[in-house]
Amino acid sequence: MNLLNAASTLDLTSGGIPEVLKQTTMALSDLGHHIEIVTLDDPSAKFEIGEGIKIHALGPSFGKYHLNFRLIPWLWRNANRFDAILVHGLWQYHSLSVWLISRFLKTPYFVFVHGTLDPWFKHMYPLKHLKKSVYWPWGVYSVLRSANGVIYSTEEERRLASSSFKLYKANEIVVNIGISDPVGESVSQKEVFYNNYPTLRGKRLLLFMSRIDPKKGCEILIEAFSRISKENPSLHLVMAGPDQSNWMPSLQKAAQELNIASRITWTGMLKGDLKWGAILSAECLVLPSHSENFGVVIAESLACGVPVIITDKVNIWREIQVEGAGFVSTDDVSGVSQSLQRWLNLDDTEKERLGANAKKCFLKNFEINSGVKRFIEIIQNEM
Repeated sequence: MNLLNAASTLDLTSGGIPEVLKQTTMALSDLGHHIEIVTLDDPSAKFEIGEGIKIHALGPSFGKYHLNFRLIPWLWRNANRFDAILVHGLWQYHSLSVWLISRFLKTPYFVFVHGTLDPWFKHMYPLKHLKKSVYWPWGVYSVLRSANGVIYSTEEERRLASSSFKLYKANEIVVNIGISDPVGESVSQKEVFYNNYPTLRGKRLLLFMSRIDPKKGCEILIEAFSRISKENPSLHLVMAGPDQSNWMPSLQKAAQELNIASRITWTGMLKGDLKWGAILSAECLVLPSHSENFGVVIAESLACGVPVIITDKVNIWREIQVEGAGFVSTDDVSGVSQSLQRWLNLDDTEKERLGANAKKCFLKNFEINSGVKRFIEIIQNEM
C-alpha cells in the first residue's frame, strides 16, 4: 500500500507518539509498503525515522496547536497519491486539516488516538478540559466521526475514551501494533551506559525512563523510593527522561528533603545504545503513571527481559498482570511502595522467573510485526 502518516511533530522528546510513528513506519516499510510522512516541524529539524522514508516538513508552525497554513494546500495537491492517510494524535491542526480535506477528496483516513482521549486529563486539568469542550463538537468529534477507523492500542484505552466527552461517535478498532525487538549487543550496551555513569557500576538500579512530567508520577516514585531505600544501601534510582515542564528542580528539592538526593541520578533523555544499556542494567523499570496509554518504554523493557512496576492507570496493566511480567499497583505512594517492597523481597530465582515472563509477555502482546500485519488487514477491510 501507499500510505501517508500525518503528525504535528516527530520530536522524540515530545512523548510517545513520534516513537510509535517511527517504529510503525519502519515496520510497514520493511513489509514492502511505501510510506511518507507529513509533519508540521521546521524543515531544519533532525528526524530520527530511518533511511528511505520521505518526510515533508512544512513548518515552522504556530503555538502548541501547530497552526500551519501550508498543510491544507499540500494535502490538496498530494492526498490522492495515497491509498490512505494515517493521522497520529488529536487536538492539533494536522488532524483537523485531514478531516477538512476528506470532505472534498476521496482518500480514506484513519486516526491513531495515542491516549489523547484519556479522561484523566478531564479530572486533572478541568479548565483545560472546558476549553477542549468548546473545540470538541466542531473539531475532534468531527475528525473521529468521519474517519474510516479510529485506532486504539488496547481495549482499556477504547473503553476510557468514550467517557471523556458526552458527544462521541467513532468506528472503533483495537489493534496493538507494538514495537520492534531491540537491536545491538546487550553486554556492550551495558558497558556504554556504565562508561557514561561509572559511579553506578555495582549498584542495584531501579529505572524510571519517560518524560519528567506530573502525568508520570515522578513525585510518587521519589517518595516511595525514600521509604524502601533505607534498608537497602546499594539501591539506586535512575531518573531518565527530558524535562520539558521544568519540574526537575522541585523533584530534586524533594529528594534533598528526604535525604536521598545522593541516591538518585538524573540523566536527561537517553538514546540508542545508552538507552538500551540503561534498561539492561536495571533490575526493573518503574513507571508510576497517573495516565498512560501504551508506554513504549514498558514494551522496550519487557523486550529486554526486564520486569516492570506500573500502576493500574497504564492501559496495558492487565497484560502485565496476567503474564506475571511485573507488579501493578494503585497510582499513589502506598501502592508503589508496596510494589517496590515486593520486588525487593523476591529471591534470585523468582526475579529470573519474572524476567522470563517479561520477554514472553513482549513476544505475545507487543512484538510489532504481527501487529502491523493485522493493522494492514484492518485498513483494507475498512476502506
